[in-house]
Amino acid sequence: MQTRDDMAVVTTKEALQKYFSLTEDEIAFDEHLGCSLPMKIPTYFLSLINPEDPDDPLRRQVVPTREEQIFEPKGTTDPLEEVRYSVQDRLIHRYKSRVAFLTTDICPLYCRHCFRRRFTGTFQGPASETQISEAATYVANHKEVTEILFTGGDVLTLSDSRLQSMIEAFRCKRPDLVIRLCTRMPASYPARITDSLITMLKQFTSAPFYLMCQFNHPRELTHQAIEAIDRFVDAGIPAMNQTVLLRGVNDDVEVLVELCNRLVSNRIKPYYLFQGDLVEGTAHFRVPIEKGLRIEEQLRQRLSGLAMPVYAIDLPEGGGKVPLGRNYLLGKNEQGEWMFRNAEGVIRTYPDPIREELSGQGHPE
Repeated sequence: MQTRDDMAVVTTKEALQKYFSLTEDEIAFDEHLGCSLPMKIPTYFLSLINPEDPDDPLRRQVVPTREEQIFEPKGTTDPLEEVRYSVQDRLIHRYKSRVAFLTTDICPLYCRHCFRRRFTGTFQGPASETQISEAATYVANHKEVTEILFTGGDVLTLSDSRLQSMIEAFRCKRPDLVIRLCTRMPASYPARITDSLITMLKQFTSAPFYLMCQFNHPRELTHQAIEAIDRFVDAGIPAMNQTVLLRGVNDDVEVLVELCNRLVSNRIKPYYLFQGDLVEGTAHFRVPIEKGLRIEEQLRQRLSGLAMPVYAIDLPEGGGKVPLGRNYLLGKNEQGEWMFRNAEGVIRTYPDPIREELSGQGHPE
């Protein structure tokens, strides 16, 4: 059971040293540099870290090190070029059918691999009524938009009443709009997922919500986290997980197999396994794509379709999201049959339909 102390957050190295001894790299992080993402770790999440292990995979995700502040020529603050695709203040329209709305820059926990460092933790606070109204009007005028991502920051740092007002603003103009609630809260601060939050969400029935969560390691799937997910799923809100492939955290087949199978067994669909973005300050987390492809290949052999996430990358310069993976289609052989290599490496062929079938003449009346 979580206590009031579990609700506290640690924001300084001095406070962090009460939980474990810091390494030289952790001590060398300069929290006063203006370009740095702030440190913020709920004590609940700290309680999951092994204080005796400086390489603990959960610790690596949340404790800053000097590696973040090493200059990286290829790194940028906006690798997805969200600024270029911003059509209103805080509203990003990169893909035709969906938009992303930056509800707040505040998170319960600032992940050190965060791809939105240009915005997250910059003390701008929640979106204003004007920003919400203008974004809702834009969506109302663009019927091709069928989904909106409430992201940030973390949308569930908003109070229930503030979140309700924001949902009402969009659903009033577009009752058919599917809303994705993008949050790390079940993993980092599950006590936030209360009965009152779910009761509020259940008032809205014109279109579905989807919960987009982020669990990166099996140890994050605690009893409290699973209870938080259960509240959403029991209310008819499906849960989808987006894992980031992180060096020293989960770049291991056994870890990912355990994570994905446990997600499915707890009614969470593994959705994406993301290659790290080219965000400045995160180079030490990035896994070489060749290694990622080997991991994807082994996962495909060992996981069911339900448990298999899509290994994907957001291309630099706003190039968009594309799937990564081995090409199982090899081309055609001399007989005109398609050749495939299956997950175990065995070659199989698949004949093309005969010409009469293609022309619609091959079936009897």
